[in-house]
Amino acid sequence: MVVAVYPGTFDPLTYGHMDIIERAAALVDKLIVGIYENPAKQPLFPLEQRVRLVEEVITGLSNVRVKAFKGLTVDFIRQVGGKVMIRGLRANSDFEREFEMALMNRKLAPDIELLCLMTSSQYQFLSSTLIKEVAKLGGCLEGMVPDNVAVALKEKFSVPIELATGKGKM
Repeated sequence: MVVAVYPGTFDPLTYGHMDIIERAAALVDKLIVGIYENPAKQPLFPLEQRVRLVEEVITGLSNVRVKAFKGLTVDFIRQVGGKVMIRGLRANSDFEREFEMALMNRKLAPDIELLCLMTSSQYQFLSSTLIKEVAKLGGCLEGMVPDNVAVALKEKFSVPIELATGKGKM
């Protein structure tokens, strides 16, 4: 059984993340979305809410689970019995950062393989940082985040935000 882990802060979850989750789930027996508790990043959403937001969206993926973690990602992967780390790549800047992390992780855990998936072209521009900025300014999030994430962003920033389905303002 191949167990893989897709780690990240997912603050917030985007359709780019979902693209990687769905495609990775089709390649492995079990995929764990590892949500990293990183207080140094000062996340917009608390850890428990980030876990819940992802859990609400992956309900149709029977081989995907969500778990929070802290500490070294490679230690978490070993803890859950994983052999593969999944990472998504959007552009050259992602590649450079991912390459550095891959070399460090290879040094720390040579037994864990890295599988990088290119984000589908329609999501290449998405980042959680940009999503937060658009949401804070009340911009349209159609096609960028799942509806539950759009609702959470609306509540966080107290601004009307168009749902991902494009069915109108909230």
